[in-house]
Amino acid sequence: MEERDVPIVAQSTETADWVSRFADEVIAESESRAPGALVVVASGLSPSGPIHLGNLREVMTPHLVADEIRRRGREVRHLISWDDYDRYRKVPAGVPGVDDSWTAHIGKPLTSVPAPEGSPHPNWAEHFKAAMTEALGALGVEFDGISQTAQYTSGAYREQILHAMRHRGDIDAILAQYRTKKAPPKKSQKPVDEAELEAAEGSGAAAEDDGSSGSSYFPYKPYCGRCGRDFTTVTSYEDESTALTYVCGAEGCGFEETVRLSEFDRGKLVWKVDWPMRWAYEGVVFEPSGVDHSSPGSSFQVGGQIVGIFGGKQPIGPMYAFVGISGMAKMSSSKGGVPTPGDALRIMEPQLLRWLYARRRPNQSFKIAFDQEIQRLYDEWDKLSAKVADGSALPADAAAHSRAVGTAAGELPRTPRPLPYRTLASVADITAGAEDQTLRILTELDPDAPLTSLDEVRPRLDRAEAWINTQVPADQRTLVRTAPDGELLSTLDEEARESLRLLVEGLDSHWSLDGLTTLVYGVPKQRAGLAPDAKPTPELKVAQRAFFALLYRLLVGWDTGPRLPTLLLAVGAERVRKLLGS
Repeated sequence: MEERDVPIVAQSTETADWVSRFADEVIAESESRAPGALVVVASGLSPSGPIHLGNLREVMTPHLVADEIRRRGREVRHLISWDDYDRYRKVPAGVPGVDDSWTAHIGKPLTSVPAPEGSPHPNWAEHFKAAMTEALGALGVEFDGISQTAQYTSGAYREQILHAMRHRGDIDAILAQYRTKKAPPKKSQKPVDEAELEAAEGSGAAAEDDGSSGSSYFPYKPYCGRCGRDFTTVTSYEDESTALTYVCGAEGCGFEETVRLSEFDRGKLVWKVDWPMRWAYEGVVFEPSGVDHSSPGSSFQVGGQIVGIFGGKQPIGPMYAFVGISGMAKMSSSKGGVPTPGDALRIMEPQLLRWLYARRRPNQSFKIAFDQEIQRLYDEWDKLSAKVADGSALPADAAAHSRAVGTAAGELPRTPRPLPYRTLASVADITAGAEDQTLRILTELDPDAPLTSLDEVRPRLDRAEAWINTQVPADQRTLVRTAPDGELLSTLDEEARESLRLLVEGLDSHWSLDGLTTLVYGVPKQRAGLAPDAKPTPELKVAQRAFFALLYRLLVGWDTGPRLPTLLLAVGAERVRKLLGS
């Protein structure tokens, strides 16, 4: 990545944004624990299926805090634990290359499950990790990934496992405080375009119980030596010899085995013990958690007590709220119905996606737009960029913008000439991606500073084109008429004919985006005897809407469509004259 100067965010207590405030707390906490030590923040992701935009908040929250700490010159490690040694719980719906035969792998570690058919990756976990890793790279997220399969099977956690087994009574006593509490009711399921996507899903919390086994408690669960699954029950354990006996309860298996846990690396701690063990092992100072962890007996709450058994402290970190999706079309239904960061990055630039996570405090929910709302978001982003450029942006807004456009390492690649997204989308819609026509139209937007190459408006142009092609239904696409609507033209009254004449006469002298905007709004003003700069009145607005609807019907056969100035440029002056009956 090219090194560029990225402004350090102001840290005034009155104007600091949420990222700066958390960075202050994290640095102070780290210093209180181990002065001068490397600051460690953490995220956890389970590659049990497509890693969605809700999960991304699990990464972006600590990323933004870690990046702020780096901007201050402190060394920080952002750890992402890939929970790829978790059990395969179910076959996700609609994943290409996967059928009902994958149910035979339920209970195996994710890294022991075959990748979907046709995937270039060696197993299920690596298949879904790859897509997320690519998206994080595009977003400028610097992290240190750790495979839990590698950690467990290498024996890295062996002493921690033996320690947990020696203190199983203490762990059991902590868990027993919560076993009688009723679980909160589950949220009802909603369609994807209305659902709030839980950012903590799949981090192990829902994958395992607390390790109870009748009257005996063991915080360790082996994977079966015969079938490779975790339908196992530990029946006995001896602390001194570390002899562990288990039996597999999987249908058709029944395998029983005695092993020495001090030499055995085919199993893992149950989730509510595994998570706090890792906090202590890695020295994690900051890790956010989803709102599901606020309930009594949740993994985060229980972990805060269990972590002490391993000689560690619970990380500080906020509960983060849900991320919703606005109006996603069927693009991602083939991937299980939840859009991923990769899906979002196909229709928006990384800066916009980073901004959506940076501008809201973690406890504020928000939606990511896949529908027409994306155009408004881009308008808002461009206005903020202009305010930052002229120095009029509020401090917190300027901070969020700075965090969106780059990291401590430098700016993210950007579009050299960021024309309005809605304009690019309209042009892509009308031209169906024809580059020669697209260049012609975009060049005519501003004759005083004509575009010389489409590279000037990329990658934003490519994102807008992808949005048109994947998120706008075919029946809403713009198709310009091939011939005049003679029937409609023959029924027009004198007022409508005169309005069309004024528009046609003004095309050549107003042939630019701004000029045509003035023209289409000005014709109804002229017909009403008003000055070009007259403020709109209710009557004028009615006349303008009627005129716009007439133009749309004559040009595209609908009452609405892309912004008229853009549409006129796209159609071309000669064709406009023909379709308007001149």
